[in-house]
Amino acid sequence: MNRMKIKQIKTNWLYIILIFPTIFAVLALSHFGFFFKSGTAGAGIIILLILYFSKLPKAKDILFLMSAFLFSIVGDWFLSNKSGDANMFVYGIGFYFLAHFGYLIYALQNGRINRIFTAVLLSAFLLFFAFVLYPVIDNHILMFAALVYLVISCLSLGFAVGLQSTGTEKWAYVFGIFLILFSDTIIAFKEFVGYRELDFLILPTYYLAHISIIFSLIRRWLKNN
Repeated sequence: MNRMKIKQIKTNWLYIILIFPTIFAVLALSHFGFFFKSGTAGAGIIILLILYFSKLPKAKDILFLMSAFLFSIVGDWFLSNKSGDANMFVYGIGFYFLAHFGYLIYALQNGRINRIFTAVLLSAFLLFFAFVLYPVIDNHILMFAALVYLVISCLSLGFAVGLQSTGTEKWAYVFGIFLILFSDTIIAFKEFVGYRELDFLILPTYYLAHISIIFSLIRRWLKNN
């Protein structure tokens, strides 16, 4: 079997494993419980372990990405069990902050921040915070947590746009981080403003974000092997 065929088989096999996080997402959307809600991020950790296991001691960027998936799972747990408890919501935001920090460090170690894009994005979201969220959040701790999380989310996307990789590998990662920011923005409207018309997009975009990031890392692995 020539090298070309071996590479094609390897490529097909890697794309097929994306079925697993997709199945978890579908089952989560069908209300099969928290195990499946954490499945896309959990599958991401397992897939990265399979692909990069031999390189993990030196691949700190991959470790940060795996930690981002792990912190996402913990944040999901707090938000899934908040039951109106503001402290649980703050804890959830805290772990999502750590997740975004992991995404940011991954992008930082593979590129640099796109300053113009980040400045425009951050300015827009700070205005959103000042005029939409600030007037309706009366819990000061929650307000501070929301502001800090907003800033790290924008920085995370700004660093993603500055990735040095090209093509599908880069833009799948950018798309994934964008979807997380998009999903979080809808959550902000739901939790703080009471606007619920877009609630149906929160989970599908969040799960698709994880799948898109996993796809980006698969593309990277294929490029380097």
